[in-house]
Amino acid sequence: MNLQSTDFELFDVPPRFAQDAALLDARWKELQRQVHPDKFATQGAAAQRVAMQWSARINEAYRRLKSPLKRAAYLCELNGAPIQAENNTAMPAEFLMQQMELREGLDDAGTPEELEQISQLSASLWSQALVKIERQADIENDWPAAAQTVRALMFLEKLASDVSRKRETLAA
Repeated sequence: MNLQSTDFELFDVPPRFAQDAALLDARWKELQRQVHPDKFATQGAAAQRVAMQWSARINEAYRRLKSPLKRAAYLCELNGAPIQAENNTAMPAEFLMQQMELREGLDDAGTPEELEQISQLSASLWSQALVKIERQADIENDWPAAAQTVRALMFLEKLASDVSRKRETLAA
C-alpha cells in the first residue's frame, strides 16, 4: 500500500462512479484489519503511529468512496475538472429557477405534509442527478458536465438538510 495512492487504488476498485457498497464495506474492514494499531503493539510507538496514519487514510478514503457526492467530486478532480464550488456557481437558468421555487416552497411550508412534498421532490431530483452523473462519468467521460452535476447535487444536499432542520422546528 502507498499513502499516495488514489482512494480507488487503495481499495482496489475501478475508478468509476458506480460502486458496489458491499464490496467497499468488505474492503474497508479488510484494510482496517491489516493496519489496526493493536497489531503493531509489540513493534513500538513508531510502528503504531504509522498504523494510525494508515487507519486514518483508509477511513478518509472510505468516507469519500461511500458518499455519492464526495465520490463524484473526487472523480471529477482526479480527471481534471475540479468542482470549485466556492467560486464557480454558474448553473443553468432552469436549475436555478427550480431551486428558487423549492426554496420558496420550503420557506412557505407550514405543515409536515408540505415539507414531505418538498422532501420527496428533492429526493427525486437527487436520484435523477445520480443517474446523470453516472452516465457522464462512467460512460461519456464528460468531466466538465459531471462537475456541474456535482454542483447541482451540492444544492440538493443543502436543500435536504434545510428541509430536515425545518421538520425539526415544526415538530418542536
